[in-house]
Amino acid sequence: MGYGKLEPSDRGGASAQSNESEIATSHQPPSATHGRKKNKKLIFLAALSIVLIAASAVSAVLLIGVRTRASGQPGTTMPRKPTQAISKACSKTRYPNLCVNSLLDFPGAMSASEEDLVHISFNMTLQHLSKALYSTSELTSIQMDSLTRSAYDVCLELLDDSVDAVARALSSVSIGNGGGSTNHDVVTWLSAALTNQETCGEGFEEGGPKVNGNVKTQVAEKLKDLSELVSNCLALFSGSVNDDFSGVPIQNKRRLLAAENEEEDNISGDFPRWLKRNDRRLLGLPVSAIQADIVVSKDGNGTYKTITEAIKKAPEYSDRRTIIYVRAGRYEENNLKVGRKKKNLMFIGDGKGKTVISGGKSVWENMTTFHTASFAATGAGFIARDITFVNWAGPARHQAVALRVGADHAVVYRCQILGYQDTLYVHSNRQFFRECEVYGTVDFIFGNAAVVFQNCSIYARKPMAQQKNTITAQNRKDPNQNTGISIHASRILATSDLEASKGSFPTYLGRPWKMYARTVYMMTYMGDHIHPRGWLEWNTSNFALNTCYYGEYMNSGPGGAVGQRVKWSGYRVITSTVEASKFTVAQFIFGSSWLPSTGVAFSAGLSV
Repeated sequence: MGYGKLEPSDRGGASAQSNESEIATSHQPPSATHGRKKNKKLIFLAALSIVLIAASAVSAVLLIGVRTRASGQPGTTMPRKPTQAISKACSKTRYPNLCVNSLLDFPGAMSASEEDLVHISFNMTLQHLSKALYSTSELTSIQMDSLTRSAYDVCLELLDDSVDAVARALSSVSIGNGGGSTNHDVVTWLSAALTNQETCGEGFEEGGPKVNGNVKTQVAEKLKDLSELVSNCLALFSGSVNDDFSGVPIQNKRRLLAAENEEEDNISGDFPRWLKRNDRRLLGLPVSAIQADIVVSKDGNGTYKTITEAIKKAPEYSDRRTIIYVRAGRYEENNLKVGRKKKNLMFIGDGKGKTVISGGKSVWENMTTFHTASFAATGAGFIARDITFVNWAGPARHQAVALRVGADHAVVYRCQILGYQDTLYVHSNRQFFRECEVYGTVDFIFGNAAVVFQNCSIYARKPMAQQKNTITAQNRKDPNQNTGISIHASRILATSDLEASKGSFPTYLGRPWKMYARTVYMMTYMGDHIHPRGWLEWNTSNFALNTCYYGEYMNSGPGGAVGQRVKWSGYRVITSTVEASKFTVAQFIFGSSWLPSTGVAFSAGLSV
């Protein structure tokens, strides 16, 4: 098995490293466990409070019944049989038996209507997630090698994020919700929660035999059925709203038409509507005209010398935009992270190649791919402008992420993202990249966000010997997730070193990481380094070839010819503008409702 050509369950790197020398494992220092013990109660209290609040919201909507007892037999129950509503609702899910059994165990389900069962499913799933978060946190004091600790910490972080995502979804579907959330919001948050659970499992799998099997088993037991419960939630909710077309989400058609009509009135501004007016102005202004809240400068002439300090001092859960101006310089600060609590942070640099955020972490340092990112952002409303993100680990160290984004309503504008394998991790939620440059080799744009790249330049680099370049590796696991990668009006190019030897290193548009992988290229120029087949199998089997959705629409250039493309059932040459439009900013990420406030210019439809 060649480097970078991994089995679907082993994408994280264990297989790619199997022929290399073993990496020495190191144990977490005992002092590190004390902070985790302190945090365990905080995690539990936070999770418990979310469940109580969510339960209160739902109890205001639902009449919670008590399971009927057998006459004259206190403490015993009648044989349980699902109601017609439960049977009908669960028939829409991918795991109907689990759906029925879990609902039968939940108070009120036996007397609930099919509509109320959607609410109950959310509430029940949230309680399971919160319990799993607390019970998993109890393992924190176990002595672990660094790779196992990395995988464990990923799970704990993502469980916390999932509790928050499902709590928001539950609040949104409750009757009387005034938060302005849409069906698309709910599907996005549930899709992200499902992706989180998948990423947790991947962290343990990619370490292979190096991971502590006991910890892996215990975590798996505590997380049992969670992915399936979230999947069922997603299916129940999706079944209660509009269906989609060939797996392309078009939820809430009435709202979509309204958004398109509004967009027509806003085209002159060239900005998506989900960005606030002030953010739109900020992204159009020169740096000299922007009043930053925090200035980072390595020479000491700013508010702080490090980006780490700036993030730490930024407010939490703020609805106000916080601007962090990072002056020219190279900043290498050990895996910078904008966490979920740090909302609406905007990072402005002095330009590509001038403000550089750098790191060199890779899976060869006994950590998961998730933790290798030089910069990571999960706080909603994250914006980055005029910055270079780089991971300099090099091709020989395999998975090494330069930028990881899991923030909802995230925008990356006029940025450069440099790496080799796994350069850009578009992990989850809704994202928009405009006028960016992305460089890499194997799977260098990967993840399960709903993401649109517009007017970007995507460069394949010269890989290691025997490797093939694959631009995308999309990992949509569930057909109800509204996720995928859309590359629109962009350029697929080769770097000079690849150009000189492109005959020896074929480049493919993508390969299916998970069963329902979804990627489209539309109105994009493709260089002659693209292999005529276009797309590559994940392995030698037929994995996902019939269930993926890979499409091309009106692309140009020598690599854009479709005559010799793969013949998979999941591949299509898109000829309908209606179908192609579903992957535009307006319809795929509903960008017409949130992008305008960021100030980034964009095209809502197919025309550019």
